Amino acid sequence: MKDGNFLKENNARHMWHPMAHPADSLTNPPAIITGGEGVRIRDVDGHEAVDAVGGLWNVNLGYSCAPVKAAIAAQLDALPYYSTFRGTSNDQVIELSYMLRDFYGPDGLSRAFFTSGGSDSVEICLRLARQYHKIRGEAGRTKYLSLKKGYHGTHTGGASVNGNANFRTAYEPLMPGCFHIPAPYTYRNPFNETDPEKLAQLCLNALEDEIAFQGASTIAAFIMEPVLGAGGVIPPHESFMPGVREICSRHGILLIADEVITAFGRTGSWTGSRHWGVQPDFMATAKAITNGYFPFGAAMIADHVVETFENDKSGAAAIGSGYTYSGHPVGAAAAVACLKETLRLNVKDNAAERGTELYEGLKRLAEKHDIIGDVRGGHGLMCAIELVADRASKRPIDKATGLKVQDVAYQNGTMIRVSGPNIILSPPLIISKEDIAVILDGLDAGLSAV
Repeated sequence: MKDGNFLKENNARHMWHPMAHPADSLTNPPAIITGGEGVRIRDVDGHEAVDAVGGLWNVNLGYSCAPVKAAIAAQLDALPYYSTFRGTSNDQVIELSYMLRDFYGPDGLSRAFFTSGGSDSVEICLRLARQYHKIRGEAGRTKYLSLKKGYHGTHTGGASVNGNANFRTAYEPLMPGCFHIPAPYTYRNPFNETDPEKLAQLCLNALEDEIAFQGASTIAAFIMEPVLGAGGVIPPHESFMPGVREICSRHGILLIADEVITAFGRTGSWTGSRHWGVQPDFMATAKAITNGYFPFGAAMIADHVVETFENDKSGAAAIGSGYTYSGHPVGAAAAVACLKETLRLNVKDNAAERGTELYEGLKRLAEKHDIIGDVRGGHGLMCAIELVADRASKRPIDKATGLKVQDVAYQNGTMIRVSGPNIILSPPLIISKEDIAVILDGLDAGLSAV
């Protein structure tokens, strides 16, 4: 590895970073992470911090998960690559698909279509939803509905159903036929409603209204995150996702659960859909499927959709989508090992317990710091605080303030992620009570600094 001086001199000079203005990385060079163990990361200067971001929602098992590392190394020796396009497969992806069938059985999902990551998985779900209706003779069902504040990746389809202008405006015009309803976001919503149950019903009413306006026979699918993640960790009332399921079923609209973040235990349940007692028609997964150690994902498919495709005699069910790395044997081997370890450690229970501690700690910080306008969480290890310049008006902080909080928190041993006015917290699911305290102390220092 090049020495530290070389890395600092060339940091951000020869690459563009995702989700950032190219010039920002030059004027505010990113931290250079060179090591990681357990839930801690280490930078080029040897400074250590608890990773309250969990990589990017994906390092559920931490940075030293030996079984996953060993599986990757062994598979590289045995078969570093072969495709799963028609006519070939590999042993690891067969084992993985069998395991996922059992894991997602309670969600009513029995087939996997493998991808290279979350954006790919969302794209496949969107495509297969349209194809499903064509097979059934309803080719007019081409539109998609989704939530404002929702995030569904960066491909053209995913960006089109995204509900945040930050991920849309620079790339418009996007895919036509995508429409959005208000999210059940109690802190900011067009109804000025702060009661979660009442707000959920208002949003469900908006969904019914949009379906009536567009015409149910023109809508292919509704896509949503069981808990909105990148939009600021927005958990809906428990009635909301079941209400969406009922409305979609009644109108023949498919429900796509975007669980790129929420699957594999992050909400304190094995899936976010299961957390709300809902069976979707498709589920997009990725991130924690390999603990972030290999780019990999899957679109999971419900039994009744499987029957429609596999019983087709017309040829309309021939799938015209796929990726070079779909079912990559190294990724599949990593996912097999990761799923075994995830189940062995039963990380969902630790996520629920530690998530409650983190959420309660954030509420205590809100009593101390007026800059905190809202605290969200209470569903596993997904929490956020929304920072405001003024509590009464809910005016958001400026960018410099958020970066100051982030920098000081990092200096005090906590890596956090600032997204707009939100500090999003998604630490590894193996985190301890002691490390939760470190996160809260680092946040306290960052908030005190501003």
